[in-house]
Amino acid sequence: MTGSEAAGGRVTALDHARLLLARAKAQKGAAEADPGYEARTTRVPSAARVQQALDTAGVDRELPTHPAVGELLAGASLRGGSVYSVRGSAALVMALMAGPSAEGAWCGVVGVPSFGAEAARGLGVDLERLVLVPDPGPEWLSVVAALVDALTVVVVRPPGEVTPGEASRLAARLRTRGAMLIAYGSWPGSEARFEIESNTWTGLGDGEGLLAARRATVAVTGRRAAVRARHELWLPAPDGTIRSTGTAEARPEEWPEQIGAVG
Repeated sequence: MTGSEAAGGRVTALDHARLLLARAKAQKGAAEADPGYEARTTRVPSAARVQQALDTAGVDRELPTHPAVGELLAGASLRGGSVYSVRGSAALVMALMAGPSAEGAWCGVVGVPSFGAEAARGLGVDLERLVLVPDPGPEWLSVVAALVDALTVVVVRPPGEVTPGEASRLAARLRTRGAMLIAYGSWPGSEARFEIESNTWTGLGDGEGLLAARRATVAVTGRRAAVRARHELWLPAPDGTIRSTGTAEARPEEWPEQIGAVG
């Protein structure tokens, strides 16, 4: 790829995110002028439904939460305007997306070419309201910021370490829109961090069989609680769902350590 081709790819990725916003506004205007417009354009990516996210966004709102994620958060809900970081599990990222998505929220995934859309659908993510930007290039942060303006949940895998300044600028945008960011890996100022400490697969015998289920130990560190908890989750269970195994361990931590650990 030449330098000019690479530059063109970066612009295309950013323009794609911005075009989503412009198309949403245009289609909303057409739908208001002609009530039958949206019904006749269902084959087109439904930007009008993206506009619903713009219309209903709220600051510091509670978002629908998958039951397994709710257990990890000790019964708390996911919060709009917040960042959650995940290490070691694409399935857990999908579970974080699934709660809001199942209730009608639009989601976006940036910088994850290997994202398993079919696996996400099996866990409850609505693919009709999913925007994928697999390769945003160096403009990844601008792409994420543009999608945050329109979508409720945005997943991102940063190409490198995120600086506190970058995180701070995006945090202000998240709070304004009431959107939620899910980061693969570390992220400064995360509301909570989920990390897979160990896992065991079942289904394989002595050189034969198929992987059927994964039992994982998830360590959860949060800014608003003075404990660090460990939970056992099926990621997934033999029936394909994500759920708790009913095992949890809470370990007291000093508040300063909690703040330093998150991110």
